[in-house]
Amino acid sequence: MGVAREVGREVGRVRIGELAGSTGTTARALRHYEQAGLLSSERAPNGYRVYDERAVVRVRNIRYLLAAGLTLDDVRAFLPCLDGDVAAAPPSGTGLRVALERLAILDERIAAQTEARDRLAAALHESVVGRTVQAGWGEAQCGSAAPQRGAGQCGVMRLRRVGATSHDAPADDSPGFQRSA
Repeated sequence: MGVAREVGREVGRVRIGELAGSTGTTARALRHYEQAGLLSSERAPNGYRVYDERAVVRVRNIRYLLAAGLTLDDVRAFLPCLDGDVAAAPPSGTGLRVALERLAILDERIAAQTEARDRLAAALHESVVGRTVQAGWGEAQCGSAAPQRGAGQCGVMRLRRVGATSHDAPADDSPGFQRSA
């Protein structure tokens, strides 16, 4: 049984660089997808990775799902569908569940970041009130000509920890901190 060859390699096979180029990704990303169990390759006699030419569709679908906000772990739920047209297929129960779970996680992260941003903005506002700020974020007048290092004067703001839990980060700008009174 003869194998058709095209410039020294099997027809229907593409090397990692060719697959990366035709899908707009990098060889490193393809190896990462492979390590995550989303993509498979074979080794050519010279040791190079070679992929079935249908891997182009699979990689494009992986990238589509990642661009939508899913993680590689989330994409695993779509393994049976990755070789088809994921974008045009009707949503499955599993796909909807995975997407809704990811959306809830993103909403929680956004809420936590918004709270941190609001605390920082409030602390900065409180720190600047009553002080003269020159030229944007230039020098602020501190009320002391030569403040002592660590004396708490001329700092950006003062924060105090409230409602701490074991998973809170120890940094003052993490969730669970509020400006001190």
